[in-house]
Amino acid sequence: MTSMAQIELEHVDKHYGQFHALKDINLTIPKGSFVALVGPSGCGKSTLLRSLAGLESISGGTMKIAGERMNGVPPRRRDVAMVFQSYALYPHMTVRENLTYSMRLNRRPKEECEKAAKDVAAITGLDELLDRYPRQLSGGQRQRVAMGRAIIRDPKAFLFDEPLSNLDAALRVHMRKEIRSLHDRLRATSVYVTHDQVEAMTMADHVVVLRDGIIEQQGAPLELYDHPANRFVAGFIGSPAMNFIDAAVSETGDAIVLEGLDAVLPIDRRLQPGRQVKAGLRPEHLRLGAPENSSIRLEIAVVEFTGAASYLSSATDPELTIFHAGRVEVKSGEVVGVSIAPELVHLFDPVTEERILAQSGSE
Repeated sequence: MTSMAQIELEHVDKHYGQFHALKDINLTIPKGSFVALVGPSGCGKSTLLRSLAGLESISGGTMKIAGERMNGVPPRRRDVAMVFQSYALYPHMTVRENLTYSMRLNRRPKEECEKAAKDVAAITGLDELLDRYPRQLSGGQRQRVAMGRAIIRDPKAFLFDEPLSNLDAALRVHMRKEIRSLHDRLRATSVYVTHDQVEAMTMADHVVVLRDGIIEQQGAPLELYDHPANRFVAGFIGSPAMNFIDAAVSETGDAIVLEGLDAVLPIDRRLQPGRQVKAGLRPEHLRLGAPENSSIRLEIAVVEFTGAASYLSSATDPELTIFHAGRVEVKSGEVVGVSIAPELVHLFDPVTEERILAQSGSE
């Protein structure tokens, strides 16, 4: 435990009857950091966030915020601010009234409320909108009001529950930059729940990947991308998703033979000859080349152009996706060559799905 920890979870469990929603969660969030909780639907990320807010009571373990034990402490006494995806604004109140609601509830002086509203409006870009009602605002503006209402409380932590999921794609990209910029300016402690791993990777200092109530892996975004602990994390982090192929280690122990593709790929470690593995190849690490000079020959089934990039899908079984930055002169039905650097080949145990490192003594 570090003295700078703002949020500490030790062996936290949560049960809903027979359903075990959170299983032995251990997580330390330093003061001022931005942490993303990410995973598929039902993985426990929203339950964990709601437990931090006090909207759910934990079944076991210890939860601390700013060094104080929070087990059993009601939400209003936790000094955290939650930003929901639904904005949760009062429709009959102006932006100014929405922002200062908690202050007026605590009978703070009118001048203090007005100053706080103006200060927060300046931070969130709402200066010209203080007298408008929520119905007169765009989705992005409403989300700014929701964030401003959280900021005005100066809480010990900001808790974001998929705040951008109701916005269109372009506005989501814009708003995630705004939220991260706000976080940096306020030096706040932020916990951000999302199912969008790109959102998590681009916004957070620390990413926590959950599955079935368990933390599968946590760390810096690029650490999870470069060194996924298991096949689940490897497949979840990265867009487009990693390709997985059954393979066997060659007789020399320093290459793998890909099943169904009649291809041999060199690897940067030595493994037991004949060992069965699951190979993971990221689409962006696959390089196009002449078939005769490449490790893999693929017939291409579909080519998708986005202008800045090209996505190629193979006609093979298993199907491979290739991401190419730029345009390619490849058409459906053509055979292309594909290669990948040995150090970029990820290997997983087909049974445990854990990452395979070099055998001891050969690292």
